[in-house]
Amino acid sequence: MGPVRIILASQSPRRRELLERMGILNFEIIPARGEEVLDPALPPERLVEELSRQKAAEVAAGAVPEDLVIAADTVVAVDGRVLGKPADPEDAVRMLTALSGREHTVYTGVTIRRGGEEATEHEATAVRFRPLTPEEIRTYVSTGEPMDKAGSYGIQGYGCLLVEGIRGDYFNVVGLPVCRLGRMLARFGIEPLALAAEKERAQRRPTLRPGKRRHRAGPERRERRCRLGRRRVPLCVPLWRDGAGAPGPGEEGG
Repeated sequence: MGPVRIILASQSPRRRELLERMGILNFEIIPARGEEVLDPALPPERLVEELSRQKAAEVAAGAVPEDLVIAADTVVAVDGRVLGKPADPEDAVRMLTALSGREHTVYTGVTIRRGGEEATEHEATAVRFRPLTPEEIRTYVSTGEPMDKAGSYGIQGYGCLLVEGIRGDYFNVVGLPVCRLGRMLARFGIEPLALAAEKERAQRRPTLRPGKRRHRAGPERRERRCRLGRRRVPLCVPLWRDGAGAPGPGEEGG
């Protein structure tokens, strides 16, 4: 059986980068385009699982059964409220004001789907913000970074200046709980560490240009540095033997 075709059902550059850092380099990006169906009665951990399940189902519908689809969804929760991506800069200001000086929880749901087999789990990480002034909040929003991120901040970017501490998986806050995902992939026969090892071995292998033969240079092709000024004398030039034709002391040959 050939290599499994892996599909990431997300256009997030952060999730793409994290998947590559896990050692998974050969995958396609096919983001889910359908409208998410939200159930406000669901707690955050169940909500992200359901949303990731919906994304995986949509993308898998356009793939072949042998393809493996990875989907994820991330939200921020505080005071029982779920914070997704901000609708506009003022919405981002409201979210960050609610998070200022407090602890909140970041939830990411992950679904892996292949044929009739499916696995869905979630990860939760507690994040604490330092107290923020209104001016700091508006300055951060003006960078544009919050606008495509759940909770209106990116811990891997300028948002790191807002975070006082975390408890749990850092990568979960970025958008993909890589430790949990690695264990889930192993149940589908994909070992990220083995893929990472193969990638490193491939990078260490010498590569040859087409039409070039690799050979070890013999002594006659090497060069040596002589003490005659700064000249470099190749050893492939004729050498004098037994003094015949050799230059005398103080003379230069040829």
